[in-house]
Amino acid sequence: MQKISRGAFFKALLGASSLSMAPSANARPVVQPGGWQGTGMGMLPVLFQAESRQVSPENPTGGKGMGARAIPNPNDPRLPFSRAAVDLGQGWKVSPFYKPKAGETLTIMDVDGPGVIHHVWIATEENWAGNGRACVLRFYWDHEDTPSIEVPLTDFFAVGNDKFAEVNSLAVVVNPTAALNCYWPMPFRRHAKITFTNELSRDVNLLTYQIDYMLTEVPADAGYLHAQWRRATTSRSLPEHTILDGVKGEGRYVGTFLAWAQLSDGWFGEGEVKFYIDGDNQFPTICGTGTEDYFGGSYGFPDVFCTPYTGNTLKREDGNGPRLWSLYRWHIMDPVCFHRDFRATIQALGWWPNGRYQPLADDVASVAYWYQREPHAPFPKFPPLEARWSR
Repeated sequence: MQKISRGAFFKALLGASSLSMAPSANARPVVQPGGWQGTGMGMLPVLFQAESRQVSPENPTGGKGMGARAIPNPNDPRLPFSRAAVDLGQGWKVSPFYKPKAGETLTIMDVDGPGVIHHVWIATEENWAGNGRACVLRFYWDHEDTPSIEVPLTDFFAVGNDKFAEVNSLAVVVNPTAALNCYWPMPFRRHAKITFTNELSRDVNLLTYQIDYMLTEVPADAGYLHAQWRRATTSRSLPEHTILDGVKGEGRYVGTFLAWAQLSDGWFGEGEVKFYIDGDNQFPTICGTGTEDYFGGSYGFPDVFCTPYTGNTLKREDGNGPRLWSLYRWHIMDPVCFHRDFRATIQALGWWPNGRYQPLADDVASVAYWYQREPHAPFPKFPPLEARWSR
């Protein structure tokens, strides 16, 4: 009887509906007992050793039997629903959200492993209106000193330019009115810590979250999720935006999100996406054929689309101000593997009236998503608030 490989488990983890094994049509997989083997529909029937947990304002520690223990106290500003629950008492939605103060950093997850996060849901104020990039998420794995994920809140969930748009993909789902969901699997071995920082000059009126995870063994060959945000204005002399560079070690690149603000009229998307892998210098190993091609479109982006792996979620506007785009591309079925180093760039090219490429000076922000072994190379210094504001 043929044993299922760990690679097949990870295929199931990322959404495969079948665990069929080639080349033998009669071969049947054998699932070995133990820890985390992945999730997804193909793995739902598999019973492996795991304990389900969730952290939320109603159970900040994720402890077993520790949810809904707050006692209504209308005089306690930390219990915002006390007045609503005062007649019902303990166990009736007493502490469903927080109000982060101006400049405050809240630790919203702080648990020991081993385990894996499967789902993160966050909701804040209904009207982001330039405020989403003022709230910062940071994820720390296994007591590291610097975060492996450091991103503005909205960009991490594929919401660009602080303009709400629904997203219906496998990795990220954004629902009305301000519900942010991600389903990137995030294994950790010793510890997981997530912080939320409010860099606004005022309090945030509402922050609530649910982070679903399992306590279970993590395979030795599982990498850690990383995500990094960058923003820059390209120049006509150097019309290229660096999505990610400086990555060292072994890993897989799994996703790109772009929040693009055009500062010139006309079409912006002739530039190519390039992946420099394991020592590539002047020329990349992977080079696409254009921006709309990389994001799964063709002949421009004449309409919005939102699919499991690719999307353009903002309607094209021809009014005053820059034309804004929110574009995602998840490499779930086609991860880009590297073993020593990795770099990703995108060009900013349009057209001159004479039919030649026009280098563009555009405002480009990006989130790069990848898995790798720790430790990771130092991230660039995170931009201050004034450098993150949407136009």
